[in-house]
Amino acid sequence: MTQKLTEKHRPQFHFSPEEKWMNDPNGMVYFEGEYHLFYQYHPSDTIWGPMHWGHAVSKDLIHWEHLPVALHPDEHGTIFSGSAVVDWNNTTGFFDDEPGLVAIFTHHDMYPETDTVRQRQSLAYSHDKGRTWIKYEGNPVLSDPSMTDYRDPKVFWHEPTSKWIMILATGQCVTLYTSSNLIDWEFASQFGDHDGSHAGFWECPDLFPLQVDQDPSNQKWVMIVSIGDTGEFSEGSRTQYFIGDFDGTTFKNDNDAKNVLWLDYGRDNYAGVSWSDIPDSDGRRIYLGWMSNWRYANLVPTTDWRGAMTLPRELNLVSTTNGIRLIQKPVTEVNSLRENGFHHDEEVIVNTHPLSITLDDALQEINIEVENIDSSVIDCVIKHSNKEETLIRYDTEKEELTVDRTNSGEHSFSSSFQAIQHAPLSMVHNRIKLQVFLDTSSIEVFANDGIATITSLIFPTEGSKKLELSSQRGSVKIHSLQLTKLTSIWSE
Repeated sequence: MTQKLTEKHRPQFHFSPEEKWMNDPNGMVYFEGEYHLFYQYHPSDTIWGPMHWGHAVSKDLIHWEHLPVALHPDEHGTIFSGSAVVDWNNTTGFFDDEPGLVAIFTHHDMYPETDTVRQRQSLAYSHDKGRTWIKYEGNPVLSDPSMTDYRDPKVFWHEPTSKWIMILATGQCVTLYTSSNLIDWEFASQFGDHDGSHAGFWECPDLFPLQVDQDPSNQKWVMIVSIGDTGEFSEGSRTQYFIGDFDGTTFKNDNDAKNVLWLDYGRDNYAGVSWSDIPDSDGRRIYLGWMSNWRYANLVPTTDWRGAMTLPRELNLVSTTNGIRLIQKPVTEVNSLRENGFHHDEEVIVNTHPLSITLDDALQEINIEVENIDSSVIDCVIKHSNKEETLIRYDTEKEELTVDRTNSGEHSFSSSFQAIQHAPLSMVHNRIKLQVFLDTSSIEVFANDGIATITSLIFPTEGSKKLELSSQRGSVKIHSLQLTKLTSIWSE
């Protein structure tokens, strides 16, 4: 791609569509050296409408080549969310001597002569590395007239049982199916009627194994489920996760059914899922989310385009005093964005003398490690202008991290946008570490090596100008502070 995308608020190192509307990431699969990103796309408007699958590919998860729309609506309906896999052994019969890509997605329409929603699962396949797609002549392959919300299939191969597994969002729970060929599906089990949060309908599930503490002998399964916005809760749409065991048929939750584990404590990480078919030689579980919220997604102040993705993140499980938890870290490929950096030496900050550093570019990575001496509150303020700022605050008494965007910039488009976003965070050896990514219209905070994350849109009228660190009612010690300028992925 040679065009440099420079519209107001256009992300410069996060994926966004060239134009028009984008929401959920779909069909994320790695095949023959390329990461495929499909996504919910409305090619005719900048608000949600008849869904297609947009398409982009990358060799490094950071720099993307935009490709033509992959899947268009047809006689079965519009193309809702789903997944893609490599059919290595031609279980479908769609391929000859070489493996190919199969997309599994939701067809969305209405029952004939009614206004009742109908959602069914269908297939498409590609012989040319995803550049063109053939829809299966027997579509749809899975339906259930008793279900209205019946969508977002995530499919993977389960080696111990030699079966394809589908996890499907079905109202206020998920349903699991098995298949030997991706065409004929059998009911396996349901999960979630009484587990986790039911603040909204469940969407965009994912299910995968991870090692605990990088121990090959200790493996758990992670289930990710997004929760739609009902308008009843200030957070809008959110994402939760579960940790447990899966035997090829049934998922069992390790935690108390009422225990809710949030994937992200910010307002803007939704509908995320992981890439399939990452090679064993790599071994990572890589996740990507839609960086928005249904509360205001159609209203954000962009013009020719709407929608962006989070940075790709590597997921891992770690043991904590509260139990096993999921952590997120930006993929190492993000390092390719780094340009010149600035390192600040160790310094003690007292409440009467904050530290102020000029930011020479709006695109920044900030890495900071702070030790509390006797402070009650530690503030990291990103000054966008004399009137606008984004506040990152750690309360040492509450053990809580917040990102305050109430004065970050434009917010009149939605009464829900001004918000202080809260994450529980315990100090480690009386210290906190923050890795912060600042783009033109977003901030992503990874705290204490990713044990807590806050992802948030912001719409400052100017770029970031200054960083201020301060302490309230006491002092803190800065052990390390590294500011790194980041480059745009859209540059020629």
